[in-house]
Amino acid sequence: MRYLNELHEGDAITGTYFCKTKNTLKTKTGKSYYSLLLQDKTGTIDAKVWELSNGIEHFESMEFIHIEGQVTSFQGALQLNVRRIRKSQEGEYNPADYMPVSKKNIDDMYQELVGIIATIKEPHLRKLVDSYFIEDKAFIERFKKHSAAKSVHHGFIGGLLEHTLSVAKFCNYMADAYSTILNRDLLLTAAIFHDVGKIQELSSFPENDYTDDGQLLGHIFLGAEMIGTRMREIGGFPTKLANELRHCILAHHGELEYGSPKKPAIAEAMALNFADNADAKFQTMIELFDSADQNAEWLGYNRLFESNIRRTSI
Repeated sequence: MRYLNELHEGDAITGTYFCKTKNTLKTKTGKSYYSLLLQDKTGTIDAKVWELSNGIEHFESMEFIHIEGQVTSFQGALQLNVRRIRKSQEGEYNPADYMPVSKKNIDDMYQELVGIIATIKEPHLRKLVDSYFIEDKAFIERFKKHSAAKSVHHGFIGGLLEHTLSVAKFCNYMADAYSTILNRDLLLTAAIFHDVGKIQELSSFPENDYTDDGQLLGHIFLGAEMIGTRMREIGGFPTKLANELRHCILAHHGELEYGSPKKPAIAEAMALNFADNADAKFQTMIELFDSADQNAEWLGYNRLFESNIRRTSI
């Protein structure tokens, strides 16, 4: 098979891909067409079926489909124009080839995170972190395999771990650089837990979609609730420290308009917001570059960055 990250504008493509989403839409003239999101382990690509002819057999989202089409470019991103579709048969594909996964070694990343955890000295915070990330084997397996998003950034197996580790490393640097105002143990604990609610907000692969809890409550509330419940099980957990940690979780998106119920009120919450935002934006840029035509210099206007994005010259 040809992986999606190997495609170039103008390529003719024949092969099996995982249909993540399927929507029936209409053109301005009222003609129906399909808008698809196709996936393999290297990423996703937008696909369109403009002609709903006999060559397009019935299929649904979350199914493996065999397609014939051509790679085009639209607004700086590659797109597939699909002419023929049929359901793929068992034996024609290996499901492991179609689930996006971190390019980094998941076990190595987890051991690096465990190394950071080992530096937390405050006994109540350490007991809290250990209760999830060292002692809870079921949680550890879910965390290692979970994504950090449905889309936008780190939307792949191991994405939640990769993002959490990066944020923790950013925070570790800031704790050293600004030690006079940052409580290192509090900041690192907040970094490790900041997106833990995504375990409940998003379903596991292959769906990787919002759960009912995710739609109704969101990962910020869910994460604050998870650690709040566990802190109450730890005898003598200082009330002020517990509130500061939960505040960091509740404020880590930085602004009310971005989903945080509180804006940062302590230095650790501000540092966590900066680290989270920086890693999310850098990963979004990586994924933007990976999904675009590798020969393109200018990649077009991006709404998240509010700028026309260009590759750096060599």
